[in-house]
Amino acid sequence: MTVQNPQTPPSSGWHAIGRFVRNHPWISAIGFGLVVGIFYFLYLVQGMPSLQELENINPALVTRIYSQDGQLIHELFTYKRVYVPYEKIPDHTVQALLATEDREFFNHWGINIKRIPKAILVDLLTLSFRQGFSTITMQLARNLYTKKIGFQKNINRKLREILTAIQIERTYSKKEILEMYLNMAYFGHGVYGVESAARRYFGKHASDLSPEESATLVALLKSPAYYSPITHPDRAMQRRNLVLHNMLVCGYLTQTQFDSLKNLPVKAHPLEEYSKIAPYFTEYVRQKLNGMQDSLGVNIYEDGLNVYTTLNTTIQACMDSAVHEFLPRLQEQVSKNLQRWKEKENIPDSVFAKKAKVQLAFIALDHHNGHILAMIGGRDFAESKFNRAVQARRQPGSAFKPFLYTAAIDNGYPPTFKLLNQPVVVHNPDGTRWDPENFTKTFGGLTTLREGLRKSINLIAVRLILEIGPGAAVEYARRMGISTPLRPFPSLAVGSSEVIPLELVSAYSVFANQGVRVEPIAITRVEDRYGNVLYEAHPRQQEVLSRATAYIMTNMLEDVVNKGTGGSLRWRFNFYAPAAGKTGTTNDYTDAWFVGFTPHLTAGVWVGLDDPELKLGPGQTGAHAALPFWALFMKCVYDTLHLSPEPFRQPPDVVRLEVCEDSGKLATQFCPRVVEEVFNVKYRPTESCDLHPGPHRRKKKKKIFF
Repeated sequence: MTVQNPQTPPSSGWHAIGRFVRNHPWISAIGFGLVVGIFYFLYLVQGMPSLQELENINPALVTRIYSQDGQLIHELFTYKRVYVPYEKIPDHTVQALLATEDREFFNHWGINIKRIPKAILVDLLTLSFRQGFSTITMQLARNLYTKKIGFQKNINRKLREILTAIQIERTYSKKEILEMYLNMAYFGHGVYGVESAARRYFGKHASDLSPEESATLVALLKSPAYYSPITHPDRAMQRRNLVLHNMLVCGYLTQTQFDSLKNLPVKAHPLEEYSKIAPYFTEYVRQKLNGMQDSLGVNIYEDGLNVYTTLNTTIQACMDSAVHEFLPRLQEQVSKNLQRWKEKENIPDSVFAKKAKVQLAFIALDHHNGHILAMIGGRDFAESKFNRAVQARRQPGSAFKPFLYTAAIDNGYPPTFKLLNQPVVVHNPDGTRWDPENFTKTFGGLTTLREGLRKSINLIAVRLILEIGPGAAVEYARRMGISTPLRPFPSLAVGSSEVIPLELVSAYSVFANQGVRVEPIAITRVEDRYGNVLYEAHPRQQEVLSRATAYIMTNMLEDVVNKGTGGSLRWRFNFYAPAAGKTGTTNDYTDAWFVGFTPHLTAGVWVGLDDPELKLGPGQTGAHAALPFWALFMKCVYDTLHLSPEPFRQPPDVVRLEVCEDSGKLATQFCPRVVEEVFNVKYRPTESCDLHPGPHRRKKKKKIFF
């Protein structure tokens, strides 16, 4: 007989659980609910701010950029917010907030239990989330952690708000919560926080707000765009009066105060103008700051830095004024010159209007410390953010000549050294031939270095660079701050290699600073939001020329503006303070330059069109197209700042001697033409003139400098 195995009984554990569920349904439901609740709670808290984040709230703040005279000139931000402590927030601002947003704020612990039933009932009846029960703390939680809490209006977001609000209440005092809220809230038109809002709408600090202004700002919290006092003043006034009424109901205002305030008009401050101050300079500063972020360990858009710059707003205003005055006149002349090109090439009016716009670069430096005092990088920043002052590379023409003259003077050539003003044929290292000529198409005889520079005679410059070697000119240009590629060809004498305007102006400042080069800077100090200094500039200084060479070159460049190519500075613009400088014009009037300095500051102007194929036109030399900007600017600076017309200081290693104009040697009583000249004591002439051994009728001694 076959014996069958008995069937395996079911698992006793699962059988017991099933029997328990059947016998105790309510307990089972509660347990299941707890399990689901625990998992739901874990889902809610996932991604919510940690306790450490709650204890270290670090809101994004505006980085503010200031001029050297303390004026706010620009702001950098992700969120336009300036943090202000609770003590500097008026009581009526807090009262307006409490009366309108959360009257039970001091009586709850993050959520207002009394408002929840009403809110739920209204939402159920309307099948929406129309009725809220958010407290100030819940709103703060949402403002602080929008990404973590969520954007959608649903139960998940609301519960996350509640949980975060409870944690905030456990971490901070009520005053700290109010301070954070008023600094975090969005008030429209791109501004966050009560301080930025006060400045944006009323042009004042939050501490100076009046009660009705506080009410206007609180009114914005419901819907900043809808209740904007700038675009919707009527709505703003209506909402503001509701806030004032709430303050009356809560006892923060008397009936008399309310009646008086509700009739006041809503007056919003006009758009801030600071962004129009030196836009090319502030963008240059932004780029510099951007390059410093890693080394300083900061975010320039969110860390609330205070950046102090070298800009002088008075000097910048003079620069702007000079451009505003002369550019339209120059543009009219250039447009007439380009009219033939327009007709020949059949250029459409729209294209012509854009391509024919005269552009410029204009920089002013304090040569004593390298501070960039003012900067313009183009005619209109809104049209073109390309900063020609620091980004353009243009041929300097004769404005490059001082470098080769400096090389000669520094190596013992006196200003009286003579070269022949006659044609010369140059064979370049690359095998090409060059036949330089003078701007005037004329020639002459033996000419001193002083006269060659004063009259900007090309053939003298070419013969000089052949005398000293192109490499020497390159070396001295490098010493003085020119970093762009310089081809060591003789054509370098007339500025054939491109330079950056800022570098050229900085190089000229070496003359004014007695041979010391100071690296140009735009930022002097950077502080964090707490006032700790993160960066302080210490410009690199280096003596690259002897004081004697710098002074002799300055003296020769004074001749340029006193009676040379820059003479219109005196006779046309009536600027008589001691000054020195050099004009520059490139082939076919493509570029026009004037770079010059006084004992107080150095400045330079480049003028041209962005397309180098287009020319300024006949007659638009450096003296005609660039110098007027410099002259108008410098006159304004001297008049506005009441600068004294101080002379350039002569160092002890420079002497003034009377020399024979013909022989260049020490003059005797028999020399008919005598000039007073400056010399480095190391290279002073020691021989007396032997060209005039007998008695002659001596002409009056000439001074060749003012």
